Amino acid sequence: MLHELTISDLGVIESARLEFGPGLTCVTGETGAGKTMVLTGLGLILGAKTVPATVRTGAEAAVAEAVIDVPAEGPLAERLADAGVAVEDDGSVVVARTVGATTRSRSVMGARTVPQSLLAEVAAELVTVHGQSDQVRLRSAARQRDTLDAYGGSHVTAARREYLRAWEAWTDAAEALRRMQEGADAERAEVARLRDDLAAIDELAPQQGEDQALVAEAQVLENAEAVRTGTAAAHAAIAGEEEVTVVAVLEAARRALADAARHDATLATLEERLADFSYGATDVASELASYLDRLDADPGRLDEIHQRRSDLATLMRRIGVPDVDAVLEYAETARPRVAQDDAWDETLEQRRAEESRTRDSLDTAAQALHEARGAAGDRLAAAVREELSRLAMPDADLAVQVERTEPAAHGADVVTMTLASHPGAPHRPVAEAASGGELSRIMLAIEVSLAGADADHESESPGRTFIFDEVDAGVGGKAAVAVGNRLAELARTHQVIVVTHLAQVAAFAHTHVVVAKSTDGAVTRAQVGPVDGEDRVQEVARLLSGQEDSTTARAHALELLEGSAVAR
Repeated sequence: MLHELTISDLGVIESARLEFGPGLTCVTGETGAGKTMVLTGLGLILGAKTVPATVRTGAEAAVAEAVIDVPAEGPLAERLADAGVAVEDDGSVVVARTVGATTRSRSVMGARTVPQSLLAEVAAELVTVHGQSDQVRLRSAARQRDTLDAYGGSHVTAARREYLRAWEAWTDAAEALRRMQEGADAERAEVARLRDDLAAIDELAPQQGEDQALVAEAQVLENAEAVRTGTAAAHAAIAGEEEVTVVAVLEAARRALADAARHDATLATLEERLADFSYGATDVASELASYLDRLDADPGRLDEIHQRRSDLATLMRRIGVPDVDAVLEYAETARPRVAQDDAWDETLEQRRAEESRTRDSLDTAAQALHEARGAAGDRLAAAVREELSRLAMPDADLAVQVERTEPAAHGADVVTMTLASHPGAPHRPVAEAASGGELSRIMLAIEVSLAGADADHESESPGRTFIFDEVDAGVGGKAAVAVGNRLAELARTHQVIVVTHLAQVAAFAHTHVVVAKSTDGAVTRAQVGPVDGEDRVQEVARLLSGQEDSTTARAHALELLEGSAVAR
């Protein structure tokens, strides 16, 4: 519930403080006096978009501050706790919104700066705002569908949730099948090319780093004579036929040192090192001999290397890669795609089956949602018809039609609200069949029905706050009295705040707030405050005739107030 609202420097309102209790609060005032700014202030508290132009001329910023009740538990309570919002012991929280004329706006809730979206979340949970634009939105099929879904409660919500899961599964399956079918020719042509490439790779069977190894080997063979001469000379010097070789000299030195080591044990270590040198030189000589044998064993090896390098270069050009390692990486990537193509027909059949299965599930979910909406539509139409009979439209027959159509994200239904305004009249779409005043009362009837549905679905939850902006537009006379009476009845279980220009509605208010304007010729200001007693009689008389000092209007005002007091 909204307890109070303080506004400063907003439009023509320099400063105002309004207290809202339970029941019905009506806000009236002369045209242009600033009733809109009261609604603007409420909108700021409820997360509406800020407009710097609403800041009073000459002021740096406009401020709206309110005290509201929030639930002690549930998703909203958890969301506020996560945001660090401090809630008072009595369950209330202070909300403030600052709109700078030239600076950024700021939202504070429970002494914590919060995003505008959090205020909107609170509003969605606790407050229903109905403005004149809602009558326009009622002309939208989507709005009518959402209204029906809201009335349908948990049953429709569960059916819609299940439908959405089925919709997402079907659209995913259908998209996978579409991509496979539409890209089949191009994909299979690409796979055929990959298959040919892999065949060429497998035939040549390149090895990792092979191209670099062949370059090194070719360099050796292309300079074979110089390599052979140098290698042979090295072998001869180490262990050749000459009397003086590296091995012979090392062995002679080792033997000499071994004789000396018999007399001085400290020389044994040096003798062992010379022995190691000798063994190492012998090993090198042996490897050089083997190398020379290989060099002379295959005189056609160089031709083989040139051919292999040519074959590898052709393969790399075909694939478009710089080296053999890249060829092997390409093959590793291509093999899974070729393997997948081997199972193409099987995969296509699987995707067709999945699309068909998910479509069947979607149709089943769509039918369940359709039936839930149909049942909710019957209940909503009956509830609205009952409300309309109490709003001076006893002969009006409102129906909610739910017709099947092709599936979409919101379901497979077209929801249409139709109206026969009097017996014998054909049913037509409500936006075409209803006059402005009738449309206002239909919207009120729908809001009251939704409020009743909320109470049925959550019997222990506290009442909502309803804010109506001239819901009585286009209404007068007996119909206006009926609207006021119904608002007063709604206010028995919910907090209701109404901006109105009708005395018949204002007379039912538990709290009557008047917005009055004054001007000094240069600046226009508005004063906002509650009225009671004689002041209220005068305001109701002014609403009736435009003249608060009219004897006739005053008498009529007293009659209205006395009659509404009995009804309340």
